[in-house]
Parts: sequence; C-alpha cells; structure tokens
Amino acid sequence: MGSMSISHWLIVLAIIVLLFGAKKIPELAKGMGKGIKSFKKEMEDDTSLEKIEKTEDTTQIKKDETQKSA
Repeated sequence: MGSMSISHWLIVLAIIVLLFGAKKIPELAKGMGKGIKSFKKEMEDDTSLEKIEKTEDTTQIKKDETQKSA
C-alpha cells in the first residue's frame, strides 16, 4: 500500500495535465531545468571562491611567518 503503482503515477500525471495544460508542462520543465543549472553554477562559483580565500589566507600566513623570522 505504501508503494506507488503505475496506475497511481498515471492518475498523478493526468491531474498535472489538467491543472497546467499540455502546453504549459514543457515550459515549466524548461524553467525548472534552468533553475537547477543556475543553482549548480552558483554552487561551483561559491566553492571556487572558498578555495581562493583559503589560498589567500595561506599566503598571508606564510608572509607573516617570513616577516617574524627576519
């Protein structure tokens, strides 16, 4: 009873088509795809920014250690 059979999925699909219309569904899917792509791009940009900040911090620490030694 907890699993969804093919008939359940067909009913859900029919309700979605009735609510949004057959022409609107591809537009919704396209918009969702663009949103996911944008989200992934921002996550990659954020990760690369963190790597740059860590590199800058490491460089600053090495520079400070060099100045203290001299």
